[in-house]
Amino acid sequence: MCKKVRVAIIGCGTISNSHIRGYKAIEDKVEIAYLIDILPERTAQKAEKFELKDAVHLTDYREMLKDETVDCVSVCLPNHLHAEVSIDCLRAGKHVLCEKPAAMNYAEAMEMKKAADETGKILNIGVVNRFNAGVENLRELVQSGELGEIYQIYCSFRNYRSIPGMGGWFTTKALSGGGALIDWGVHFLDLINYIIGAPAVKTVSAVCHSKLANPMESYVYRNMHAGPPDYSGTYDVEEFVTGLVRTEGPTLTLNGAWAQNIDEAAMFVEFMGTKGGAKLKYGDHYTVYTTRDGELVSETPDFEIPDMFNKEIACFVDSAMKGEHIRSNIDEILTTVQLMDAIYASAEAGREVVVNE
Repeated sequence: MCKKVRVAIIGCGTISNSHIRGYKAIEDKVEIAYLIDILPERTAQKAEKFELKDAVHLTDYREMLKDETVDCVSVCLPNHLHAEVSIDCLRAGKHVLCEKPAAMNYAEAMEMKKAADETGKILNIGVVNRFNAGVENLRELVQSGELGEIYQIYCSFRNYRSIPGMGGWFTTKALSGGGALIDWGVHFLDLINYIIGAPAVKTVSAVCHSKLANPMESYVYRNMHAGPPDYSGTYDVEEFVTGLVRTEGPTLTLNGAWAQNIDEAAMFVEFMGTKGGAKLKYGDHYTVYTTRDGELVSETPDFEIPDMFNKEIACFVDSAMKGEHIRSNIDEILTTVQLMDAIYASAEAGREVVVNE
């Protein structure tokens, strides 16, 4: 019988549930050896919920780094800790799957890449939509030329009054790096880059708004993931972002909002091509609009969409054991990080910015 891959979970908040489920789905190959969180009650809750009776509980991840039998680590921490903790784990000889976003900014992401390159360890980022069947199938369609030249893309990631964890790290720029863009937009921008092949960004013009929760006490909400609100905390990030991006390929326009005064969600991406177009529902199927025999037609392909987190985790473990770079490797997502930096830079400067000049 082959030795099981030993895994440590660093950070036992909500997103760790998806990681643990993913590892449990391949428990014939993987053993969750450590549960780590600064709050001991969280590791206890995860151990009970997922029946991880043999896992060691720690409050300091550095103690785990001394254990040479640990092969892989999931970093499920607030954004400001991604770079530091991931680099520490890589330099301790562990393969790392770090949740999105890769880091607070491009400079930190490059430091993470440097550590991965120097240690020869795998560093994957939690860009989980790259493992979604809808995204994968649409990528094949686009890459095959079926839609012709893709010249314009529009994405929307908007919801009704759903700012997460208001007053906590989600809404504190020093801890999160930003708001709706770095939290939700990273998924949309990254799946777009994956589908179209990450063309170089030329210019960005963007605006960010922080209107609906200033002051925080006046904010009325429908949902609040990671709540309840902490009115003694900070709210200095954007709940709304809009932008125009010119690339060496298609033009991209975007609108994103944690919170808006329109009571409907809009989570989709539209790809405009010279032969046809496609609208992808986030996490779901897509519809193709084209012509056939002189007639306008639309088709929604029917296919199964397996759990993308389970696939992401399985692919991470496989890539780590083989030492292979896959589509979620740090090298593959740097364009997305650079694009988010440019969007924030444009919004702060109040003008268009030139990238890679």
